[in-house]
Amino acid sequence: MRKRKIVNGLIFQEEACGFRQGVLCLCGDRIVTESSYRKAPGEELATDVSGGYVIPGLVDLHLHGCMGSDCCDGTANAFQAMAEYELRCGVAAIAPATMTLPERALLRICRAARGFTPVNGADFLGLYLEGPFISPAKKGAQNETFIRLPDTGLLDRLQEACGGIIRIAAVAPESEGAIPFIRENSKRLRISLGHTAADYDTAKKALENGASQLTHLFNAMPPLSHRAPGPIGAAAEDASCMAELICDGAHIHPSAVRAAFALFGSRRIILISDSMRATGLGDGVYDLGGQNVAVSGGVASLKDGTLAGSVTSLMGCLRTAVSTMGVPLADAVRCASSNPARALGVFGEYGTLAPGAYASIAILGNDLGLKAAFHRGEPVKGLIQSSARPAASFRRALF
Repeated sequence: MRKRKIVNGLIFQEEACGFRQGVLCLCGDRIVTESSYRKAPGEELATDVSGGYVIPGLVDLHLHGCMGSDCCDGTANAFQAMAEYELRCGVAAIAPATMTLPERALLRICRAARGFTPVNGADFLGLYLEGPFISPAKKGAQNETFIRLPDTGLLDRLQEACGGIIRIAAVAPESEGAIPFIRENSKRLRISLGHTAADYDTAKKALENGASQLTHLFNAMPPLSHRAPGPIGAAAEDASCMAELICDGAHIHPSAVRAAFALFGSRRIILISDSMRATGLGDGVYDLGGQNVAVSGGVASLKDGTLAGSVTSLMGCLRTAVSTMGVPLADAVRCASSNPARALGVFGEYGTLAPGAYASIAILGNDLGLKAAFHRGEPVKGLIQSSARPAASFRRALF
């Protein structure tokens, strides 16, 4: 069995939300205690990280694509390409998101996801159903033609096709039948309020009936107002509700990011990339859910100016949050690893450096550059550096 010690590193501490000087012991595909490490037989290696930050491999529970591939392609090859790229960015596990599509297309995606296991890529934790149960008034970059009312029968067919690995479903709670749908299904998957025009009372009722997440906070929902707090106000008051946040430098003003952390706290924010297939590539025109998206200067938008996902990996979003938005590094790490792992029900194996977790880690330098990564104990080759985007890149958009 291969054994490796990570020495001279600043080790992330999830509970304290900080770092401590120390040693991390890897044995096979798991993190172990030093005593277990000493007792285990096998070849011993040491990696000196010279004061680098040792963090859990990130968990992206809301991304659409990268490197020319997209979840909506509905093929194992697309999932594989995404998993390979994400791992090279320091992302240990992913849950790709669908778009609002006809049932036949969603079934194709689900069938491709069933039993899929990446080779030399980020672990595949399931699917995020972002549509079709959304509001036409807040559709964002989704195709209004295929929006459906919440339908347990459709969800059942999709779950059967994918082997029950839809982990999260976005729902507009003001839709007809949404509250019974949420009540009926929230025990078998996570319900996220998203692409919604709901008022405060409706959102609060949805949360009381089992919803526990907000899809990309601030985007595709009413703003927080002193007389109409909407879903943001309702979610902020519910201690069990977590909120996704896209810190790519384009979707949310840095001040709003800081406000979100003040409102929800670092235990309830989930950093996501919401990345689309242009991520890792250059400017141009790309497809997202059957619609053309123009990418220019690191911003992806529809013809009418609606933002259409990001072109930044989750590691890039983490860097932007820290470097240009004032989020403490330990908070950003928690929100990009521990919190999404908890939301997906896999914390303990992912999102932590505690003994028993998978030995999937990333090592960052003082500049937050990715210096090394290990996946289930094995070194990751061909690391990709995704630069932080300056706050000045923020621009107003319709989404």
